[in-house]
Amino acid sequence: AGLADDLVEEMEFGFLFNRLRKLFSIGYNVTDGRLDASYYDTLASEARLTSFVAIATGQIPHEHWFKLGRSLTPTGGARALLSWSASMFEYFMPLLVMRAYPGTLLDETYSAVIDRQVQYAASHRVPWGISECAYNAQDLDRNYQYRAFGVPGLGLKRGLGDDLVVAPYASMLAAPLVPVDVLHNLERLVRLGMAGRYGFYESIDFTPGRAPDGPARGVVLPTYMAHHQGMSLVALDNALHDFPMQRRFHADPRVQAADLLLQERIPHQVPLKNPPIELAEHVPSARAATGGTGRSYVTPHTLSPRPHLLSNGSYAVMVTNAGGGYSRRQQTAMTRWREDVTTDAWGSFCYVRDLTSGSVWSTAYLPTAHEPDEYECTFAPDRAVFRRVDAGIETRTEIVVSPEDDAELRRVSVTNLGTTPRRLDLTSYAEVVLAPGDTDLSHPAFSNLFIETRSVPDRDALIAVRRPRSGNDRRYLVHVLSGRGRGPELTQFETDRARFIGRGGTIGWPLAMSTRAALSNTTGPVLDPIVSLRHAVRLAPGATARITFTTAYAESEDAALQLVEKYYDRRAVARAVALASTHSQIELRHLGLTIDDTMAFQRLGGRLISGDPRLRDVEAVELSFGGQRDLWKYGISGDLPILVLRLTDETGVPLVAELLKAHEYLRIKGLSFDLVILNEHSASYLQDLQNELLRLIEGGPEQAWVDKAGGVFPRRADLMPVGDLLLLRSAARVVMDAADGGLHNQLSRPHANFMLGQTRSAISDPEAPVTSAPPSEMPPEADLELFNSLGGFADAGREYVVRVHGAEGAVPPVPWTNVVAHETFGFACTESGPGYTWSENSHDNRLTPWRNDPVGDTPGEAVFIKDETSGAFWSATPLPAGGGRRYNTRHGQGYSIYEHARDDVASELTLF
Repeated sequence: AGLADDLVEEMEFGFLFNRLRKLFSIGYNVTDGRLDASYYDTLASEARLTSFVAIATGQIPHEHWFKLGRSLTPTGGARALLSWSASMFEYFMPLLVMRAYPGTLLDETYSAVIDRQVQYAASHRVPWGISECAYNAQDLDRNYQYRAFGVPGLGLKRGLGDDLVVAPYASMLAAPLVPVDVLHNLERLVRLGMAGRYGFYESIDFTPGRAPDGPARGVVLPTYMAHHQGMSLVALDNALHDFPMQRRFHADPRVQAADLLLQERIPHQVPLKNPPIELAEHVPSARAATGGTGRSYVTPHTLSPRPHLLSNGSYAVMVTNAGGGYSRRQQTAMTRWREDVTTDAWGSFCYVRDLTSGSVWSTAYLPTAHEPDEYECTFAPDRAVFRRVDAGIETRTEIVVSPEDDAELRRVSVTNLGTTPRRLDLTSYAEVVLAPGDTDLSHPAFSNLFIETRSVPDRDALIAVRRPRSGNDRRYLVHVLSGRGRGPELTQFETDRARFIGRGGTIGWPLAMSTRAALSNTTGPVLDPIVSLRHAVRLAPGATARITFTTAYAESEDAALQLVEKYYDRRAVARAVALASTHSQIELRHLGLTIDDTMAFQRLGGRLISGDPRLRDVEAVELSFGGQRDLWKYGISGDLPILVLRLTDETGVPLVAELLKAHEYLRIKGLSFDLVILNEHSASYLQDLQNELLRLIEGGPEQAWVDKAGGVFPRRADLMPVGDLLLLRSAARVVMDAADGGLHNQLSRPHANFMLGQTRSAISDPEAPVTSAPPSEMPPEADLELFNSLGGFADAGREYVVRVHGAEGAVPPVPWTNVVAHETFGFACTESGPGYTWSENSHDNRLTPWRNDPVGDTPGEAVFIKDETSGAFWSATPLPAGGGRRYNTRHGQGYSIYEHARDDVASELTLF
């Protein structure tokens, strides 16, 4: 008893009490050093026990008791005090130690609440006892989630009818008042499997959507909560032994002195208050999949790529308005892609060549970047369409994903708008990956080693297969050509990128398109695999040829051959294109979206893929010093794009609903991103806004993605340090403030004004003499030891000199690399220029990018030289802008030197 008295004396409630309002704050924010701005202001709350004890011990004035709200609501033939969430815990927890006097306001409330709980449960054919408890949803650590549930009609909180969760402890709280009813209810719970080794399990969830076997059976949560077990034991003790805990509590003289507060009589002629009518759901209702149009672009030259996503739920294609993009089957990258918003030169492409003039262009703008006479790109929910006109030839490319198979179809229609016959060839191109994108990004040359290719010549098809490093996990890529209007020539093919691009070549001007030579028809275990099919077409004036390139995924040799057979038939192609349209309409109706909705979601997806400075939090980027691993404690890996929504009140909930729909839609389209809903409202035990957010999430399909990679992360800002908040906002590709309006407004922010710098800098004194040391003389070929037509040793073997002349094909068959480094820093360069630089670790801590491309050898660094008078510029090294001119590269121990002369300008670049 002495210890108990000491504990009571040490409790200090005064600092939580607002003496102006005469109410308790719901808590104290230690980080900010201030009281929370929300208050316990109803008598029907578990906090009335705190109020009573604080008054009894003299820490606060008794006037506080009469400041607590006493709104009454009719229920059955009685009246009850309104509570916030209408939970048994709010009403009955204080009854464990505080007496209920007959004929008082609280006594009538107890009876009315029990009757309402029993009646509501009976109407749903479930046991009774609804209160705050765990429910069938788990976080990242597989902990059950917890919040307050209640009975509609008794609570002020909205959405009480959306959930149906029954907790055994809730009915046991009423055992001292209705022991027989509670006993029968517990027996019913036992029959439902609620009895465990340590007593009754926590709860059973009957909520539709959270009960896999249907709401009639519910889901038992086989876990225990100590405080609920403790309340149950105290309630049973009171029921069996004539309220011993109440007798002990009321034996204290301080409690006896305040006992009159508990004997408040029922007021008469007081107006009754009904709980608020439920507001309409924030989630948009189902609408017909009509309304709105797609997106159209008449230029590929937007400030950043404009991506569009197509998917059947398993196989996804992303394509930009310039023609770049990727193809993926679930987590498997079909084709190579890099996040490169500057060049956007990755994806599946198709070249067009005029066999008479030799002119080459592509069916979209990329990869050749040849400017067309006319250009238009149209994005619709079911397809992407590119139309362009070049020298009297119109090409129209439709891209769709088959709803029946993991396959994409690129149907190219070529029309001769002129008055003379034309001969063309169409050549497809895609780099094969067949592995997770991160694996390919880490070491593409190594990943390529496990790919083999073969042809199916009688079906104009190629098959690439990834050999498993272990087990039997083989993956197949199928590439098929079909169509009408083809010429009599046989289809050519290529699967070796080195042969197609050519050493030192580029995808924009590959060797295979710059010469008249046929493709090599190479297959097998090539070191750098691609799939490329070429076929010629002959077009009379006004004629149209239609060729389709199909790329598909299979998991077995038989399945691959079946796909080849199917999509070689152009009737299957026509069926897939038609089904794509039908599937899209059904999908939109199922999701309750209009075309305008999908286009807005696609725009959002584009921002997540390509980024947009208008939606970045520039201030947070400047101030944040955290690292990616600092996000891990919040369940966010940082490996996926992040969207952060900041909101401070319920006016932002409609935007949350929009983003949840967008998250669902984009997930179906194959775009995974982490949606972080950052609740910046002041902290509250009642968590009004947080509970509203959770209710919104749990009411939809994104409930299954809470706290999972690529899912939804509802977070309270007051529980996160300022540094972590800055890090989260700086790491996000999109940051939205709900105060800025709906999704349309968020995506329509104007660009900041910017000014282009001078294209040419002024020369202060063009007549002033320029002095410089003359460049070192290139040693004649006769002075190079072991000269092999490309290079040889010089300076008594201390240097190796490579004569690079790209225009004449004078480049080594593979990059000639010089590695210069010490223990903590270094770089690698080739005969073509700087490769990349690293610190500490050449793999994990690259300062500049390494392409790991022995064919193109694109440098990650460059030095440019510009003639300010003529405007001409070039690079100090053969790549990236040497123009195929002659360069001299000298590799020595600890250095490399690049020498070049052009237009009376000699340069020497030394790397060391």
